[in-house]
Parts: sequence; C-alpha cells; structure tokens
Amino acid sequence: MKLLMLGGTEFVGRAITEDALERGWEVTVFHRGHHAPPPGTTAVHGDRTEPEGLAALAEGEWDLVVDTWGGAPTAVRDSARLLSGRVGSYVYISSRSVYKYPASAGRAEDGPLVEGSPDADSTAYAEDKRGGELAAVEAFGDRALLVRAGLIIGPYENVGRLPWWLNRAARGGPMVAPGPRELPLQYIDVRDLARWTLDAAEAGHGGPYDLVSPVGHATMGSLLEACATVTGGAPELRWTDPARIEEAGIEPWTELPIWLPEGELHDYMFGGDVTKALAAGLKCRPVEETVADTWAWLQSLGGVAPQRPDRPRKGITPEQEAALLGL
Repeated sequence: MKLLMLGGTEFVGRAITEDALERGWEVTVFHRGHHAPPPGTTAVHGDRTEPEGLAALAEGEWDLVVDTWGGAPTAVRDSARLLSGRVGSYVYISSRSVYKYPASAGRAEDGPLVEGSPDADSTAYAEDKRGGELAAVEAFGDRALLVRAGLIIGPYENVGRLPWWLNRAARGGPMVAPGPRELPLQYIDVRDLARWTLDAAEAGHGGPYDLVSPVGHATMGSLLEACATVTGGAPELRWTDPARIEEAGIEPWTELPIWLPEGELHDYMFGGDVTKALAAGLKCRPVEETVADTWAWLQSLGGVAPQRPDRPRKGITPEQEAALLGL
C-alpha cells in the first residue's frame, strides 16, 4: 500500500505514519518541515495555507491519503480536488465536535450536525471540521472515510491533558481528584485510532464513523489511579465534589483536563454510540496501558511534553489546588 500522509510529524499524524510503516507500507509525508517525520518515510514539503503550497503534490499516485487538517476547510478542498484522480480513497480525521450541541447520550453517526462549507475560511473548530468533511466527500464521494474521533490521548500528545495528570501524580501529596470516581469516560488511544483507521481504509470503508471507546471503557477513577500507579508518586487522591469545584471557579476540561461533571456537556462528550465502529473492528486497549505508555514516552522527553501553540496550556496551579483542598 502507498500512503500519502498530510501531516504525519506530530500526535495523530505521527501515530498513523508509524502504524503504516509497521505494516510495511510505502509512506510519503507532506508537511511544512517544522518537525522531522518518522524514519523510513519520504518527505515532501509545502504549506497548504500559501499560494502554490500544494505544488509538491502535483504528480504522484497513492492508494490512500490521510488528512488530519483542523483549520480552514479550503485546505482540505484544494488537497482533495488535486488528488481525486490519483488517489484511491481519502481519509479525513474529523471530530465528534461536528454534532450539534446539546445532544443526548446515545447519539450515533446519524445525529444532527453543525453547518459547514468546503469553501469557508477558518471560523470555529466544529464548523471547520464539518467543512473539511464536506470537502472530502465532494471530491471523493463514497471513497471518503470520515473518522469522527472523540477525545484523543496517548503517546505524542501535544495538547497537554494526560501529560498534565501524569506529572501531577508524579509530584505526589494530596491531589485533587474530580468526582465522582465512577464517572464514565470515552476517549481513544491515538494508536488504536491509527490502527482502526488504516484497517478501515484498507477494507474500503467510507462514510462517517464515530471513533472513541465504548461508554464506561474507563472512569475518572481508573484513569487517575493508573496515573498514580505508573508514576510512583504515591499521590493521595482526594475525590472532590463537582459543586465544590464549581464554587472555586475552576474550569472543567481545561483546568482539570479530561474531566467534565455529570450533565448535558458530559453526555455530549462521553455518551456516544460507537456500535458502527465496533462492528468495523474497533478495539480499545486498557486505560492502564495507555497511561503507562504515555508516561514512558513522557519520561523519554524529560517529563516535558510538546505543546501545540494554538491550544492553551492545561491544568490548575498548585495554589489553586491547595485552596480547593483546604490545605
């Protein structure tokens, strides 16, 4: 198989590239040259936001292309149009954010979607991803596979969610644990996303698939306890009532990464129906494995994970945590 990876040097793109290389595929990585792609790839350079930025892709044929773009849909539109006659299928890594909010738990791929346009400049994340989907379908029809990923964690994470919890657990001491302990989570390990995506593309699947673990695959308790175990920091997990967190003015999701209190937003983010992806072969590794492997990767970097410049840093300060815990 010949894969054209648009991106491929960080997080999702890198995991997909490495999975393809492990399969023995021939991989071409198209990127701006800011980070080195995995060894064994052929690198070509270009900037999709610039005029003539796709010139390096004017020639060549591939079995499939995988695109992780999250900005202006016009970049997906132009890439898909350029490649439509020379690529077998187009895989677009989208997001479950394309569903309208609010949405009740149990939503599947037929849920109502936000508006989007393949011809739009960048507006907001959900609309940009929906526009990217439409651009891929416009050029490739049923040869377009739309991977609507949920929360993505695992090695190479450059957003700062799981790395923050791991580093916090490693420091030990009394540690805020946003409750309840049994709160169900849905996420996808980036390597499970990569494996399923390439399997599905190779099998000829098209159309939208929600890609995230089944409801209850992990809980806030199993996640944080795994962090405590693998880091060896022996933190004292202090399960804290959501009302107390709200009273303290601490923001879920950003200041306490991954966590959302029970309610409408939690159902939207962590209540999706993934029956379709499971039927198409999705397998999710245990949370303990994801946490352990992410910690090993983080340790290899000296404990400092890369950080996307377009995303705010995650986590509360030690002073916020101490005040919340009454220390």
